[in-house]
Amino acid sequence: MPKLKAMLFAGLAALGAALLSACSPIAAINLLVPREGYEVRAGLAYGPDPRHKLDVYVPQGLTGPAPVPLFFYGGAWSSGERSQYLAFGQSFASKGIVTVVADYRLYPQVKYPAFAQDAARALAWVHAHAREHGGDPARIFVSGHSAGAYNAVMLASEPSFIESTGGTLDWIAGVIGIAGPYDFLPLTDPDYIDMFHGANNQDAMPVHHVDGKRPPMLLVTGTDDRTVRPGNSDRMALRLKAHGSAAQVIKYPGIGHVGIILSLAPGFRGKTTLREDMLRFIQSR
Repeated sequence: MPKLKAMLFAGLAALGAALLSACSPIAAINLLVPREGYEVRAGLAYGPDPRHKLDVYVPQGLTGPAPVPLFFYGGAWSSGERSQYLAFGQSFASKGIVTVVADYRLYPQVKYPAFAQDAARALAWVHAHAREHGGDPARIFVSGHSAGAYNAVMLASEPSFIESTGGTLDWIAGVIGIAGPYDFLPLTDPDYIDMFHGANNQDAMPVHHVDGKRPPMLLVTGTDDRTVRPGNSDRMALRLKAHGSAAQVIKYPGIGHVGIILSLAPGFRGKTTLREDMLRFIQSR
């Protein structure tokens, strides 16, 4: 117990320092994450660009092919590193699930649709290599937080991204979008207007790419999210249901944009039921 308390104190102190210095609180949480029970196979290339890299979290003692969530982090499509998301990998590897966290190219190096194209490349790699790491290529889930949720949901909403890699939409067993922007026009920020080719480019919105049945989606958000309004999840779910797709929205009371992803980390998991909800969704398919 003293050791656990010391770890928790150190992690919370680092989190506070990170918030004050505008560093990523997600990275600070890495101090709390156990390193036992899984192996991280880091820096595997899924494409030619230096940012086409991913890490695979492989649980120890796998006895059969496991489901594989592929996760894309947030950062306004302009920041982020896969190494900051150790807590996400451990959260699911500790439950016997092979977990992948991927980098992707960022603005201003690239603009839309490069984010979704990179997501498709990463998915193609996971589909081709899942068995080598104990995963089941028939049970791949795409997931993400914030901008990463956009990437995951856009990938599942517009089949041409996967088809361009030689794949099909049924490569995706399900989608988990965490506090994602799916329908956020008009754009007002100059960077976003440049990134998405105009203030009112409907082609850049996942909701406008749903014109038929799509993989089942779990869309989660916090009621106090002021960065990406919960209505994005509501409107996306309505569009999916209108075209015969399964969609569930879960809203966590009093939770904001960063708090929702932090609730997957040790020491914060009691803040929401996100981990349990994700596990239930994955294990039901």
